[in-house]
Amino acid sequence: MRKGSECQCNLRQDDAIAGCGPRDPASRDDPPKRESPTAGTPTTMRATSIITLADRWDHFLARWGVNRMGHKVAPGLHVLGSPTPASPVFVTANYTLSFDALRSALAGMDAYLLVLDTHGINVWCAAGKGTFGTEELVRRVEATRLREVVSHRVLILPQLGAPGVAAHDVKKRTSFRVEYGPVRAGDLPEYLRLRQAGKEMRRVRFSLSDRLVLIPIELVHILPRMSPLVVLLFFFGGTLASAGALSVILAGTVLFPILLPWLPTHNFSTKGFVLGGLVALPFALAPLLRHGGSISWLQVGSALVYLLVIPPGVAYLGLNFTGATTFTSRTGVRREIFTYVPVMAWMGATGLGLTLLLTAMRWLGGA
Repeated sequence: MRKGSECQCNLRQDDAIAGCGPRDPASRDDPPKRESPTAGTPTTMRATSIITLADRWDHFLARWGVNRMGHKVAPGLHVLGSPTPASPVFVTANYTLSFDALRSALAGMDAYLLVLDTHGINVWCAAGKGTFGTEELVRRVEATRLREVVSHRVLILPQLGAPGVAAHDVKKRTSFRVEYGPVRAGDLPEYLRLRQAGKEMRRVRFSLSDRLVLIPIELVHILPRMSPLVVLLFFFGGTLASAGALSVILAGTVLFPILLPWLPTHNFSTKGFVLGGLVALPFALAPLLRHGGSISWLQVGSALVYLLVIPPGVAYLGLNFTGATTFTSRTGVRREIFTYVPVMAWMGATGLGLTLLLTAMRWLGGA
């Protein structure tokens, strides 16, 4: 279960989060170009702020979950432009979307990009997992011999990486002071000009465009698992049953993120129940209106099946998006799971049991 405890690492925020940094402009399959060091000088890798077609293709593949863990860059110290010892140092994860967001936001600037080894995971999720953390940051500062490269002692980290880093510990062990930049990389030029982040720079949004880019990876995740069920229901339950299963998938992965702000209630589970109930209504009415005239108890039972199965299915899929927002907390999500997942399971099991009962009655001529 990916609910809450695991971030969805395909967040659109990665395209704009500060510190989700640059990478070598060559092909994703090519090794980064390392500066040829003279004896005793630290090794660096060169990057540019240009996003190529190959980069955009890589972004597309990442969004659709193709080679999911292969979208990463070499950890280490990357050089952007022609930095001097006084140039700023930005810290980021080695996820390609994160890396590209940072380097493109710093177009025309000279900077150092310290890339941590987060195993191809974005800053926010890696901070929660511990790979974007104090130990890796200290290790990377030492490995790149950063003290010999820059004359200052300031590291600019993305705001969403804060949960994984103990700034005081980094200062004590490396002499570098941690400074948290804005949420989105696009605000970095203004941040560097003012040297502070205002409220708007600190605010994390979850806009429609942010939500839309989550849909492909959710579909890729769920369709292979659910497609066999849709096909089986078509042959054994008919078109309506198959369409009902497909509606659960589409409502839970497409409609839910689109309609999220407008669905009533605070919890994602109850939002899912509301959306699922609305989706289930046409399917529940179909058996009741199919033959006209008097309504048999078998028709009522068939309608009840959709009302029992579709809402919890949509609610369960909707819980996936708790890992893609910052307005849910780990403890809150855990509480929500323990509260509502048993209800989902109970409703689903009841709907399945009722389906088996109705099927048996039809076989026995109860229709």
